[in-house]
Amino acid sequence: MDKLLIVGGTPLSGEVAMSGAKNAALPILCASLLTSDPLQLTNVPQLKDISTMLRLLGDMGVGVTMDGVDGMVLDASALTNPVASYEMVKTMRASILVLGPLLARCGEARVSLPGGCAIGARPVEQHIKGLQAMGAEITVEQGYVLAKASRLKGARICTDMVTVTGTENLMMAACLADGETIIENAAREPEVVDLANCLVSMGARISGAGTDIIRIQGVEKLHGATHAIMPDRIETGTYLCAAAATGGDIRLTRTSAAYLDTVVDKLLDAGCDITVERDAIRIRAPQRLKAVSLRTAPYPAFPTDMQAQFMAINCIADGVATIRETIFENRFMHVNELMRLGANIQIEGNNAIVRGCDHLEGATVMATDLRASASLVIAGLVARGETLIDRIYHLDRGYERIEEKLEKLGAQVKRVH
Repeated sequence: MDKLLIVGGTPLSGEVAMSGAKNAALPILCASLLTSDPLQLTNVPQLKDISTMLRLLGDMGVGVTMDGVDGMVLDASALTNPVASYEMVKTMRASILVLGPLLARCGEARVSLPGGCAIGARPVEQHIKGLQAMGAEITVEQGYVLAKASRLKGARICTDMVTVTGTENLMMAACLADGETIIENAAREPEVVDLANCLVSMGARISGAGTDIIRIQGVEKLHGATHAIMPDRIETGTYLCAAAATGGDIRLTRTSAAYLDTVVDKLLDAGCDITVERDAIRIRAPQRLKAVSLRTAPYPAFPTDMQAQFMAINCIADGVATIRETIFENRFMHVNELMRLGANIQIEGNNAIVRGCDHLEGATVMATDLRASASLVIAGLVARGETLIDRIYHLDRGYERIEEKLEKLGAQVKRVH
Protein backbone atom coordinates (compact mmCIF):
# COMPACT_ATOMS: atom_id res chain seq x y z
CA MET A 1 0.00 0.00 0.00
CA ASP A 2 1.48 3.35 -1.07
CA LYS A 3 2.30 6.12 1.39
CA LEU A 4 3.32 9.75 0.95
CA LEU A 5 6.46 11.06 2.65
CA ILE A 6 6.65 14.82 3.08
CA VAL A 7 9.48 16.92 4.50
CA GLY A 8 7.82 20.17 5.58
CA GLY A 9 8.98 23.75 5.76
CA THR A 10 9.37 24.74 2.09
CA PRO A 11 7.17 27.57 0.75
CA LEU A 12 5.55 26.52 -2.52
CA SER A 13 6.51 28.53 -5.58
CA GLY A 14 6.17 28.27 -9.35
CA GLU A 15 3.45 27.27 -11.77
CA VAL A 16 1.42 24.10 -12.32
CA ALA A 17 -1.60 23.11 -14.44
CA MET A 18 -4.82 21.87 -12.86
CA SER A 19 -6.71 18.80 -14.06
CA GLY A 20 -10.29 18.28 -15.18
CA ALA A 21 -12.96 17.99 -12.50
CA LYS A 22 -13.54 14.48 -11.13
CA ASN A 23 -17.03 15.40 -9.96
CA ALA A 24 -17.94 16.62 -13.45
CA ALA A 25 -16.24 13.80 -15.34
CA LEU A 26 -17.96 10.95 -13.49
CA PRO A 27 -21.58 11.85 -14.41
CA ILE A 28 -20.51 12.84 -17.93
CA LEU A 29 -18.93 9.40 -18.41
CA CYS A 30 -22.31 7.93 -17.41
CA ALA A 31 -24.05 10.20 -19.96
CA SER A 32 -22.42 8.05 -22.66
CA LEU A 33 -25.00 5.37 -21.75
CA LEU A 34 -27.79 7.58 -23.13
CA THR A 35 -26.76 7.30 -26.79
CA SER A 36 -25.62 4.70 -29.31
CA ASP A 37 -23.31 7.30 -30.89
CA PRO A 38 -19.72 7.98 -29.73
CA LEU A 39 -19.14 10.61 -27.04
CA GLN A 40 -15.73 12.27 -27.26
CA LEU A 41 -14.35 13.83 -24.06
CA THR A 42 -11.25 15.91 -23.36
CA ASN A 43 -9.61 17.15 -20.13
CA VAL A 44 -10.55 13.92 -18.34
CA PRO A 45 -8.44 13.54 -15.15
CA GLN A 46 -6.37 10.38 -14.67
CA LEU A 47 -7.75 9.22 -11.32
CA LYS A 48 -8.67 5.98 -9.57
CA ASP A 49 -12.37 6.92 -9.55
CA ILE A 50 -12.27 7.55 -13.31
CA SER A 51 -10.61 4.20 -14.06
CA THR A 52 -13.15 2.49 -11.78
CA MET A 53 -16.05 4.10 -13.65
CA LEU A 54 -14.53 3.14 -17.01
CA ARG A 55 -14.22 -0.49 -15.88
CA LEU A 56 -17.84 -0.39 -14.72
CA LEU A 57 -18.99 0.98 -18.09
CA GLY A 58 -16.82 -1.58 -19.87
CA ASP A 59 -18.58 -4.39 -18.00
CA MET A 60 -21.86 -3.09 -19.45
CA GLY A 61 -20.54 -3.23 -23.01
CA VAL A 62 -19.33 0.35 -23.45
CA GLY A 63 -16.25 0.61 -25.65
CA VAL A 64 -13.55 3.02 -24.45
CA THR A 65 -10.82 4.31 -26.77
CA MET A 66 -8.11 6.54 -25.28
CA ASP A 67 -7.28 9.67 -27.26
CA GLY A 68 -4.07 11.32 -26.10
CA VAL A 69 -3.22 12.03 -22.47
CA ASP A 70 -6.57 13.32 -21.25
CA GLY A 71 -8.98 12.40 -24.05
CA MET A 72 -11.22 9.41 -24.74
CA VAL A 73 -14.11 8.23 -26.87
CA LEU A 74 -16.95 6.23 -25.31
CA ASP A 75 -19.17 4.06 -27.52
CA ALA A 76 -22.28 2.53 -25.91
CA SER A 77 -23.76 1.23 -29.18
CA ALA A 78 -23.25 -2.34 -27.95
CA LEU A 79 -24.71 -1.79 -24.49
CA THR A 80 -25.63 -5.34 -23.45
CA ASN A 81 -25.53 -5.62 -19.70
CA PRO A 82 -27.47 -2.99 -17.65
CA VAL A 83 -25.98 -4.25 -14.39
CA ALA A 84 -23.60 -2.52 -11.94
CA SER A 85 -22.26 -5.23 -9.65
CA TYR A 86 -21.32 -4.77 -6.01
CA GLU A 87 -17.68 -5.62 -6.75
CA MET A 88 -17.46 -2.61 -9.09
CA VAL A 89 -19.65 -0.21 -7.09
CA LYS A 90 -18.43 -0.80 -3.53
CA THR A 91 -15.41 1.53 -3.81
CA MET A 92 -17.19 4.50 -5.37
CA ARG A 93 -20.54 6.07 -4.49
CA ALA A 94 -20.72 7.88 -7.84
CA SER A 95 -21.50 4.51 -9.46
CA ILE A 96 -25.17 5.15 -8.62
CA LEU A 97 -25.08 7.64 -11.54
CA VAL A 98 -25.54 4.78 -14.01
CA LEU A 99 -29.05 4.10 -12.68
CA GLY A 100 -30.92 6.92 -14.45
CA PRO A 101 -29.20 6.57 -17.85
CA LEU A 102 -29.56 2.75 -17.90
CA LEU A 103 -33.25 2.93 -17.03
CA ALA A 104 -33.93 5.62 -19.66
CA ARG A 105 -32.00 3.86 -22.44
CA CYS A 106 -32.59 0.15 -21.70
CA GLY A 107 -35.86 0.21 -19.78
CA GLU A 108 -34.24 -1.67 -16.91
CA ALA A 109 -31.28 -1.53 -14.54
CA ARG A 110 -29.76 -3.57 -11.72
CA VAL A 111 -27.43 -1.39 -9.67
CA SER A 112 -25.72 -2.24 -6.40
CA LEU A 113 -26.13 0.18 -3.53
CA PRO A 114 -22.92 2.25 -3.43
CA GLY A 115 -19.87 2.43 -1.17
CA GLY A 116 -17.06 5.04 -1.19
CA CYS A 117 -15.74 7.44 1.47
CA ALA A 118 -16.97 6.90 5.03
CA ILE A 119 -17.94 10.54 5.59
CA GLY A 120 -21.60 9.99 6.38
CA ALA A 121 -24.92 8.96 4.93
CA ARG A 122 -25.59 9.83 1.31
CA PRO A 123 -28.98 8.16 0.84
CA VAL A 124 -30.14 7.13 -2.63
CA GLU A 125 -33.80 7.47 -1.65
CA GLN A 126 -34.02 10.78 -3.51
CA HIS A 127 -32.85 9.09 -6.72
CA ILE A 128 -35.40 6.29 -6.29
CA LYS A 129 -38.32 8.58 -5.39
CA GLY A 130 -37.63 10.78 -8.41
CA LEU A 131 -37.48 7.84 -10.83
CA GLN A 132 -40.67 6.40 -9.31
CA ALA A 133 -42.37 9.74 -9.92
CA MET A 134 -41.35 9.28 -13.58
CA GLY A 135 -43.15 5.91 -13.68
CA ALA A 136 -40.37 3.47 -12.83
CA GLU A 137 -41.07 0.30 -10.88
CA ILE A 138 -38.27 0.01 -8.31
CA THR A 139 -37.48 -2.52 -5.60
CA VAL A 140 -34.41 -2.96 -3.41
CA GLU A 141 -33.40 -6.59 -3.01
CA GLN A 142 -30.23 -8.07 -1.48
CA GLY A 143 -28.36 -4.77 -1.73
CA TYR A 144 -29.38 -4.05 -5.33
CA VAL A 145 -31.71 -1.44 -6.81
CA LEU A 146 -33.88 -3.17 -9.41
CA ALA A 147 -35.62 -0.75 -11.77
CA LYS A 148 -37.94 -1.18 -14.76
CA ALA A 149 -39.84 1.20 -17.04
CA SER A 150 -40.99 0.75 -20.64
CA ARG A 151 -40.44 4.51 -21.06
CA LEU A 152 -40.09 7.07 -18.34
CA LYS A 153 -42.65 9.88 -18.25
CA GLY A 154 -42.03 13.52 -17.45
CA ALA A 155 -42.89 14.54 -13.89
CA ARG A 156 -42.56 17.32 -11.34
CA ILE A 157 -39.97 16.25 -8.78
CA CYS A 158 -39.15 18.14 -5.59
CA THR A 159 -36.30 16.51 -3.68
CA ASP A 160 -36.41 16.47 0.13
CA MET A 161 -32.80 17.66 0.24
CA VAL A 162 -30.31 19.21 -2.15
CA THR A 163 -28.48 16.26 -3.73
CA VAL A 164 -25.89 16.66 -6.47
CA THR A 165 -25.84 13.06 -7.71
CA GLY A 166 -29.62 12.88 -7.33
CA THR A 167 -30.07 15.95 -9.52
CA GLU A 168 -27.63 14.55 -12.09
CA ASN A 169 -29.23 11.09 -12.16
CA LEU A 170 -32.75 12.47 -12.60
CA MET A 171 -31.64 15.03 -15.18
CA MET A 172 -30.00 12.32 -17.32
CA ALA A 173 -33.02 10.03 -17.02
CA ALA A 174 -35.41 12.85 -17.96
CA CYS A 175 -33.56 13.54 -21.22
CA LEU A 176 -35.19 10.47 -22.82
CA ALA A 177 -38.50 10.62 -20.92
CA ASP A 178 -41.85 11.31 -22.55
CA GLY A 179 -42.79 14.94 -21.81
CA GLU A 180 -41.44 17.61 -19.47
CA THR A 181 -39.66 16.94 -16.19
CA ILE A 182 -39.22 19.71 -13.62
CA ILE A 183 -36.64 19.15 -10.85
CA GLU A 184 -37.22 21.50 -7.91
CA ASN A 185 -34.72 22.02 -5.08
CA ALA A 186 -32.10 21.00 -7.64
CA ALA A 187 -28.37 21.17 -6.87
CA ARG A 188 -26.75 24.29 -8.33
CA GLU A 189 -23.13 23.06 -8.42
CA PRO A 190 -20.99 23.97 -11.47
CA GLU A 191 -20.51 20.25 -12.11
CA VAL A 192 -24.29 19.91 -12.62
CA VAL A 193 -24.08 22.75 -15.16
CA ASP A 194 -21.16 21.04 -16.94
CA LEU A 195 -23.19 17.82 -17.23
CA ALA A 196 -26.17 19.80 -18.57
CA ASN A 197 -23.92 21.49 -21.15
CA CYS A 198 -22.67 18.09 -22.31
CA LEU A 199 -26.22 16.70 -22.53
CA VAL A 200 -27.40 19.75 -24.51
CA SER A 201 -24.53 19.20 -26.97
CA MET A 202 -25.88 15.63 -27.32
CA GLY A 203 -29.32 16.96 -28.25
CA ALA A 204 -31.02 17.23 -24.85
CA ARG A 205 -33.40 20.12 -24.12
CA ILE A 206 -32.47 21.47 -20.69
CA SER A 207 -32.99 24.89 -19.12
CA GLY A 208 -32.31 26.23 -15.63
CA ALA A 209 -29.13 24.30 -14.82
CA GLY A 210 -27.28 26.27 -12.16
CA THR A 211 -30.57 27.32 -10.51
CA ASP A 212 -32.76 25.38 -8.09
CA ILE A 213 -35.36 24.61 -10.79
CA ILE A 214 -34.26 22.59 -13.83
CA ARG A 215 -36.63 21.88 -16.75
CA ILE A 216 -35.99 19.02 -19.16
CA GLN A 217 -38.06 18.39 -22.30
CA GLY A 218 -37.66 14.72 -23.16
CA VAL A 219 -36.50 13.73 -26.66
CA GLU A 220 -36.67 10.45 -28.59
CA LYS A 221 -32.91 9.95 -28.74
CA LEU A 222 -29.58 11.67 -28.10
CA HIS A 223 -26.62 11.78 -30.47
CA GLY A 224 -22.85 11.88 -30.09
CA ALA A 225 -20.91 15.02 -29.18
CA THR A 226 -17.53 16.42 -28.17
CA HIS A 227 -17.16 17.96 -24.72
CA ALA A 228 -14.28 19.31 -22.60
CA ILE A 229 -14.53 18.60 -18.86
CA MET A 230 -14.46 21.74 -16.70
CA PRO A 231 -11.42 22.45 -14.45
CA ASP A 232 -11.44 20.89 -10.97
CA ARG A 233 -12.39 23.68 -8.56
CA ILE A 234 -11.64 21.52 -5.49
CA GLU A 235 -8.16 20.59 -6.73
CA THR A 236 -7.60 24.28 -7.47
CA GLY A 237 -8.78 25.29 -3.98
CA THR A 238 -6.57 22.63 -2.39
CA TYR A 239 -3.41 23.93 -4.08
CA LEU A 240 -4.36 27.50 -3.16
CA CYS A 241 -4.60 26.36 0.49
CA ALA A 242 -1.26 24.56 0.27
CA ALA A 243 0.41 27.72 -1.00
CA ALA A 244 -1.34 29.81 1.67
CA ALA A 245 -0.26 27.49 4.49
CA THR A 246 3.39 27.43 3.40
CA GLY A 247 3.66 31.17 2.78
CA GLY A 248 4.10 30.48 -0.91
CA ASP A 249 3.66 32.23 -4.25
CA ILE A 250 2.19 30.04 -7.01
CA ARG A 251 0.27 30.38 -10.26
CA LEU A 252 -2.29 27.72 -11.20
CA THR A 253 -3.08 27.39 -14.91
CA ARG A 254 -5.87 25.67 -16.90
CA THR A 255 -8.35 26.61 -14.20
CA SER A 256 -10.84 29.33 -13.27
CA ALA A 257 -11.83 31.31 -10.19
CA ALA A 258 -15.40 31.55 -11.53
CA TYR A 259 -16.67 28.81 -9.19
CA LEU A 260 -14.42 29.58 -6.23
CA ASP A 261 -15.82 32.86 -4.91
CA THR A 262 -16.29 31.70 -1.31
CA VAL A 263 -12.88 29.99 -1.20
CA VAL A 264 -11.11 33.03 -2.66
CA ASP A 265 -12.94 35.32 -0.23
CA LYS A 266 -11.78 33.25 2.77
CA LEU A 267 -8.18 33.23 1.53
CA LEU A 268 -8.33 37.02 1.14
CA ASP A 269 -9.65 37.23 4.71
CA ALA A 270 -6.68 35.11 5.80
CA GLY A 271 -4.33 37.74 4.39
CA CYS A 272 -3.47 36.31 0.97
CA ASP A 273 -3.07 38.35 -2.21
CA ILE A 274 -4.90 36.73 -5.15
CA THR A 275 -4.78 37.70 -8.83
CA VAL A 276 -7.44 36.23 -11.11
CA GLU A 277 -6.82 35.77 -14.83
CA ARG A 278 -9.12 34.32 -17.48
CA ASP A 279 -7.77 30.79 -17.12
CA ALA A 280 -5.28 31.09 -14.25
CA ILE A 281 -5.03 32.14 -10.58
CA ARG A 282 -2.01 33.45 -8.69
CA ILE A 283 -1.80 33.48 -4.89
CA ARG A 284 0.84 35.17 -2.72
CA ALA A 285 0.63 34.32 0.95
CA PRO A 286 1.83 36.28 4.00
CA GLN A 287 4.39 34.87 6.43
CA ARG A 288 1.53 33.91 8.76
CA LEU A 289 -2.16 33.62 7.98
CA LYS A 290 -5.07 35.00 9.99
CA ALA A 291 -7.60 32.47 11.28
CA VAL A 292 -10.86 32.35 9.27
CA SER A 293 -14.17 30.87 10.43
CA LEU A 294 -16.52 29.21 7.97
CA ARG A 295 -19.75 27.26 7.56
CA THR A 296 -20.25 24.65 4.86
CA ALA A 297 -23.46 24.60 2.81
CA PRO A 298 -24.57 23.64 -0.71
CA TYR A 299 -23.26 25.69 -3.64
CA PRO A 300 -22.88 28.65 -3.99
CA ALA A 301 -21.97 28.68 -0.26
CA PHE A 302 -18.68 27.35 1.10
CA PRO A 303 -18.05 23.79 -0.22
CA THR A 304 -17.86 20.89 2.23
CA ASP A 305 -15.09 19.47 0.00
CA MET A 306 -12.85 22.40 1.09
CA GLN A 307 -13.58 22.22 4.82
CA ALA A 308 -10.69 19.90 5.75
CA GLN A 309 -8.15 21.96 3.79
CA PHE A 310 -9.16 25.16 5.60
CA MET A 311 -9.00 23.35 8.92
CA ALA A 312 -5.37 22.53 8.11
CA ILE A 313 -4.44 26.14 7.36
CA ASN A 314 -6.26 27.33 10.48
CA CYS A 315 -4.07 24.97 12.53
CA ILE A 316 -1.07 27.26 11.96
CA ALA A 317 -2.91 30.59 11.57
CA ASP A 318 -2.94 33.47 14.03
CA GLY A 319 -6.12 33.37 16.12
CA VAL A 320 -9.10 31.08 16.71
CA ALA A 321 -11.49 29.84 14.02
CA THR A 322 -14.82 28.00 14.22
CA ILE A 323 -15.63 25.56 11.42
CA ARG A 324 -19.25 24.41 11.16
CA GLU A 325 -19.98 21.37 9.01
CA THR A 326 -23.62 21.13 7.87
CA ILE A 327 -23.45 18.60 5.01
CA PHE A 328 -21.91 15.33 6.26
CA GLU A 329 -22.09 14.12 9.84
CA ASN A 330 -18.77 12.21 9.81
CA ARG A 331 -16.60 14.80 8.14
CA PHE A 332 -14.33 15.60 11.08
CA MET A 333 -12.42 12.31 10.97
CA HIS A 334 -9.24 14.15 9.99
CA VAL A 335 -9.23 16.01 13.33
CA ASN A 336 -7.50 13.26 15.33
CA GLU A 337 -4.82 12.91 12.65
CA LEU A 338 -4.17 16.68 12.58
CA MET A 339 -3.88 16.58 16.37
CA ARG A 340 -1.15 13.94 16.01
CA LEU A 341 0.82 16.67 14.21
CA GLY A 342 0.28 19.04 17.14
CA ALA A 343 -2.91 20.84 16.09
CA ASN A 344 -5.16 22.33 18.78
CA ILE A 345 -8.73 21.40 17.79
CA GLN A 346 -11.83 20.94 19.92
CA ILE A 347 -15.00 19.29 18.58
CA GLU A 348 -18.43 20.43 19.80
CA GLY A 349 -21.14 18.64 17.84
CA ASN A 350 -20.80 19.70 14.20
CA ASN A 351 -18.46 22.57 15.14
CA ALA A 352 -14.68 22.45 15.29
CA ILE A 353 -12.85 25.16 17.24
CA VAL A 354 -9.32 25.51 15.88
CA ARG A 355 -6.69 27.45 17.83
CA GLY A 356 -3.68 28.31 15.72
CA CYS A 357 -0.27 26.95 16.77
CA ASP A 358 3.17 28.41 16.11
CA HIS A 359 4.12 25.22 14.28
CA LEU A 360 3.21 21.57 13.66
CA GLU A 361 5.52 18.57 14.12
CA GLY A 362 5.86 15.78 11.56
CA ALA A 363 4.42 12.36 12.44
CA THR A 364 2.87 9.27 10.87
CA VAL A 365 -0.81 9.84 10.09
CA MET A 366 -3.58 7.97 8.29
CA ALA A 367 -5.96 9.27 5.63
CA THR A 368 -9.63 8.48 6.33
CA ASP A 369 -11.28 9.95 3.21
CA LEU A 370 -10.45 11.91 0.08
CA ARG A 371 -10.50 15.48 1.37
CA ALA A 372 -9.09 14.46 4.77
CA SER A 373 -6.08 13.21 2.81
CA ALA A 374 -5.64 16.66 1.30
CA SER A 375 -5.73 18.31 4.73
CA LEU A 376 -2.95 16.00 5.94
CA VAL A 377 -0.83 16.84 2.88
CA ILE A 378 -1.21 20.57 3.60
CA ALA A 379 -0.37 20.04 7.28
CA GLY A 380 2.64 17.91 6.31
CA LEU A 381 3.94 20.64 4.00
CA VAL A 382 4.17 23.08 6.94
CA ALA A 383 5.12 20.65 9.73
CA ARG A 384 8.68 20.44 11.02
CA GLY A 385 10.46 17.27 9.95
CA GLU A 386 8.91 14.29 8.17
CA THR A 387 5.24 13.43 7.85
CA LEU A 388 4.27 9.99 6.54
CA ILE A 389 0.69 9.70 5.27
CA ASP A 390 -0.75 6.19 5.11
CA ARG A 391 -3.73 4.98 3.03
CA ILE A 392 -3.22 7.49 0.24
CA TYR A 393 -5.42 5.43 -2.07
CA HIS A 394 -8.05 7.92 -0.91
CA LEU A 395 -5.86 10.72 -2.30
CA ASP A 396 -5.46 8.94 -5.63
CA ARG A 397 -9.24 8.91 -6.04
CA GLY A 398 -9.37 12.69 -6.46
CA TYR A 399 -5.93 14.24 -7.05
CA GLU A 400 -4.05 13.52 -10.27
CA ARG A 401 -0.27 12.99 -9.82
CA ILE A 402 -0.27 15.06 -6.62
CA GLU A 403 3.34 14.31 -5.70
CA GLU A 404 4.55 15.35 -9.17
CA LYS A 405 2.62 18.62 -9.07
CA LEU A 406 3.83 19.45 -5.56
CA GLU A 407 7.43 18.64 -6.51
CA LYS A 408 7.06 21.02 -9.46
CA LEU A 409 6.17 23.71 -6.89
CA GLY A 410 9.28 22.95 -4.84
CA ALA A 411 7.82 20.67 -2.17
CA GLN A 412 9.86 17.80 -0.73
CA VAL A 413 7.42 14.95 -1.26
CA LYS A 414 7.70 11.41 -2.59
CA ARG A 415 5.55 8.33 -2.92
CA VAL A 416 6.71 5.35 -0.88
CA HIS A 417 5.69 1.96 -2.33
